[in-house]
Amino acid sequence: MKIVLKFIPCILLIVVFIMACSSDNEAENLENSNPSAFTVTVSSITESSAVLNWTSSNDVDGDEVTYTVTLNGIEIVSNISSLLLSLTDLELDTLYSGSITANDGNGGSASANFDFTTLAEAPTLHPAYADFDVDYTDIYLDGSNVIIETIGEPNHLTPYYSTSHPLYTPPTVTNVAQMTPTRIDTANRDYNATLTVSTNPQMANSTSATQLGSIGIAVSGAFIYNDQEGNGPLDSAAGSLDYAGAHIGPSNYHYHLEPLAFTNDDQNLVGIISDGFFIYGRKCNSTGTYPTDLDASGGHTSTTQHADDAEYHYHIINEVYGSLGRYLVFAGPYQGTPNAIN
Repeated sequence: MKIVLKFIPCILLIVVFIMACSSDNEAENLENSNPSAFTVTVSSITESSAVLNWTSSNDVDGDEVTYTVTLNGIEIVSNISSLLLSLTDLELDTLYSGSITANDGNGGSASANFDFTTLAEAPTLHPAYADFDVDYTDIYLDGSNVIIETIGEPNHLTPYYSTSHPLYTPPTVTNVAQMTPTRIDTANRDYNATLTVSTNPQMANSTSATQLGSIGIAVSGAFIYNDQEGNGPLDSAAGSLDYAGAHIGPSNYHYHLEPLAFTNDDQNLVGIISDGFFIYGRKCNSTGTYPTDLDASGGHTSTTQHADDAEYHYHIINEVYGSLGRYLVFAGPYQGTPNAIN
């Protein structure tokens, strides 16, 4: 009995020691806090790259926090302290998802997820824009849009320049008495204007009527108007139109009729309508003759001298307008969504 009693104190000491160690370990685990929550943003997304930025994750225990980044289930970096990571060599037009995990080195962690889609193939300027006069227009890309800036003056001869201007020519189909009194270069007007269209214009759900004022920009730098003059038909102003089918009104020099200065019963590019679709002369490059499948706006889908793949575009309709003996540039309606020219 005495032998048993001698071992009891030893057993008690061992039990107390084990419980103390267990309590210490539990206390240590309870005392370690996870790093704080943080947020991730994705910026500078291109066809093949992106940049991850995230806010700092703080640790109340004072532990050093490092980060591990996983992309599409694959760990790509670990134990970094930076708050920025550039991703490169990505696939274009692809959805990526991933997470960033903040680790404190003592088992504590916090995570934040992200996802993004790389851009599709970078848009390029349509080859047709090369036909616009670079001395009168400035055309460039802005993301998925095309910006068309023009000085708003024609690059060809017209009696609507003053007699001292190098592009002045005496009137032929009109005369000074019938012409509007304003001259392009002496009116002290600002003709500069900008049109923004999509690199990939789409047909609208419904057509819309053209309005008074500029409805397009020609390759010459001047403006395209519809078949109205003021609040009435164009016939009332027919006598003032020059050989190019244009005149200057209260605002600018503009074409109502087929602009003979750069298209005359041919397939030449005339310009762009404000809904983003190009307009060509009366003939179509795909057939070499007058198209027979035009819609009410003078549009159809076919290849052109600028596009090997069929695309929608307008034509000057090969129908004489009223008593003028000439052809309207574009009466409408718009098949796409028009944009402002200002």
